[in-house]
Amino acid sequence: FLFIGMALGSITVAGVSYADGHGGDAVYGWMMAALGFGALVGGAVYGARQWSGAPERRLGLLVGLLALCYWPLMLTPGAVAMTALTALAGVFLAPALACAFIVVDRHAPRGTVTEAFSWLVTTFTVGASLGTAAAGPVVEWGGTAWGFAVPGLAGAAAFVVLLATARVLVPVGDSEVVASSSENDRNGAVEPGFSAGHQA
Repeated sequence: FLFIGMALGSITVAGVSYADGHGGDAVYGWMMAALGFGALVGGAVYGARQWSGAPERRLGLLVGLLALCYWPLMLTPGAVAMTALTALAGVFLAPALACAFIVVDRHAPRGTVTEAFSWLVTTFTVGASLGTAAAGPVVEWGGTAWGFAVPGLAGAAAFVVLLATARVLVPVGDSEVVASSSENDRNGAVEPGFSAGHQA
């Protein structure tokens, strides 16, 4: 999630560069609103249904789709189309974050889940700062389209990390099916609450 944070941070900088040539602050505002709206829609749809199967595998799929949706931003079309592409770029962000918290909860040792969640949020925030820092020089060097390549590359890096660590993130408990009625931690506490054993 360091790389997912980098992707999100770099979009904000590349978006400023795009807006400078396509209508200014109003266009930038619409793009950022679209990014948030895409995340809202994705999160609402993801949270509206019960998911079977291991969330570890689902996280890889969600991050892969998230990375894929960043690349069309390099097309830098007109403002309306670009706003739509920005909304698409946000669709899988909230589901990936939600699934990541489920996976961290399942793998954190007893009594450390709060610390584990804090590390996830901290890593994401540091990544956003790095992405913001990286996107500026890239835009200066290669222009707006290359600025939007930063989130694409960062998303791809996040996906590669998940592939490389697949042996570490093996599903815990039942290797194939998580309770279909809800996503549970390994102590049987139904999300979003946690069992007493998971309180840090």
